[in-house]
Amino acid sequence: MQTIIGSGGAIGTELAKALLAYTQRIRLVSRNPKKVNDTDEIFSADVLDSNALKKAIHGSSIVYVTVGFTYSHQQWAKKWIPFVKDLINICSENNCKLVFFDNVYMYDPNFLNGMTEETQVNPSSKKGVIRAEIAKMILDAIAAKKLKALIARSADFYGPSISNNSLLTETVFNPLSRGKKANWLVSDRFLHSFTYTIDAAVATALLGNTEAAYGEVWHLPTASAPYTGKQWIEHIAKGLGTKPKIQLAPKFLIKIMGIFNPIMRESVEMLYQYDRDYVFDSSKFEKAFDFTPTPYELGINYIIETDYKQIKTQ
Repeated sequence: MQTIIGSGGAIGTELAKALLAYTQRIRLVSRNPKKVNDTDEIFSADVLDSNALKKAIHGSSIVYVTVGFTYSHQQWAKKWIPFVKDLINICSENNCKLVFFDNVYMYDPNFLNGMTEETQVNPSSKKGVIRAEIAKMILDAIAAKKLKALIARSADFYGPSISNNSLLTETVFNPLSRGKKANWLVSDRFLHSFTYTIDAAVATALLGNTEAAYGEVWHLPTASAPYTGKQWIEHIAKGLGTKPKIQLAPKFLIKIMGIFNPIMRESVEMLYQYDRDYVFDSSKFEKAFDFTPTPYELGINYIIETDYKQIKTQ
């Protein structure tokens, strides 16, 4: 049994598809889980309830965590720490492996141009501090031989059929597809890596089913030579057959919007990711598994064919 905790999101859904290469016994856990594959077992649970989490994990050989809590540092502080503590204890008690899907918020902002698994951990944001703490909890449990686990880390991601949690979907694909201006944060002059969700899921499943991968942090496969914000908008507009109209949201405007909009308020501390080059290096994974990430142009075209085909042909 391989179990996905937080199965409803973009990564969890693609991961369920990818795991079929390794097992027919897949359990999907969330508040309102839905089958991805016909053979999936669904298990409804509040993952913040220790007893419910214990029941959800029971009988699993591998547990994948793709949970996303409300985008608020206060909510993260309240939920992530106790959740990961429970997760470590329950996986340890049940002798099951843990694959934790992570982001790059904990990295030092001064070293985002060429992020590797060795990049210095020195978060500048409140949410980054929380991510650093939960990663340390997992790595400490591994070092203490309490837990067999690995951390699979992704850049910002993009991919087909994502309804939320994707910068490119919300700020570029959707508005351009409606003939409106694409939005970009702070500056469109800097390079910005995006991890393709299908690549991320296939790689996460591969890591989880590779004994030698455990005990380490892995950057999930992400195409090299990323576009600048302006180039992302131009390439996506070209694919959609529309003009690459751009509207920049400078820091001061986002701060003002944050007075009225909680999501914008929470985004302010993360704006450093858009005022410098943000380049994600996955060469460790690519070399270890002889894996070539999906080129950005192919990823963009597949998203358009999947989600915007009707608009493109009008």
